[in-house]
Amino acid sequence: MNKVAVIDYGMGNLHSVAKALEHCGKNVSVTVSSDAKTILAADRVIFPGVGAIRDCMAEIRRLGIDEIVAEVIQTKPLLGICVGMQALMESSQENGGVDCLGLVKGQVKLFTNGQADGKPVLLESDGEALKVPHMGWNIVQQTHPHPLWAGIADGTRFYFVHSYYITLDPSETAAGMTHYGVDFAAALSKGNVFAVQFHPEKSQHGGLQLLSNFLAWNGES
Repeated sequence: MNKVAVIDYGMGNLHSVAKALEHCGKNVSVTVSSDAKTILAADRVIFPGVGAIRDCMAEIRRLGIDEIVAEVIQTKPLLGICVGMQALMESSQENGGVDCLGLVKGQVKLFTNGQADGKPVLLESDGEALKVPHMGWNIVQQTHPHPLWAGIADGTRFYFVHSYYITLDPSETAAGMTHYGVDFAAALSKGNVFAVQFHPEKSQHGGLQLLSNFLAWNGES
């Protein structure tokens, strides 16, 4: 039995992720939990998240999820999703500045690249004003080979919902990039960690294929 733990710290669309995982593989047991023993006993772990990073980090630390994630990534595969990916970074500009887990070198920044009437705005290269949050389908260019990309065509569209984006330190590996006014890391790879800004559970065939690949991945790349 392939045991998967979905980390529950009260800030994620947990049951849709669990249902998607169950749809993807036979002999898969999915548990949604915040219990350290349960999470550490799993074969692989999902680290999801939605909402404000300040609230997410507060709950992560209150429940000891920070220590659990740090231990998990030493020995088994972990998939970060959306705010779960952002939480792995060093810090976020959201909520006036928030310290994150610091497991990956990088920053989380507000979608903005210009000013209009004294306010920050996000503009495309042709001057078109873009809405924030970035919500909907967008192309992911695969920039680093990885087992989780198996069977997924380069340039596949995935579903995004976020107002902040990740810039990785040059020492880190962006596995996928997306453009929305600015270029940003849509996926990263580091040892036993693969993390995505998009929602695979909402991304139809491409997302389900990625989750299937995760169920077969034993870590490292």
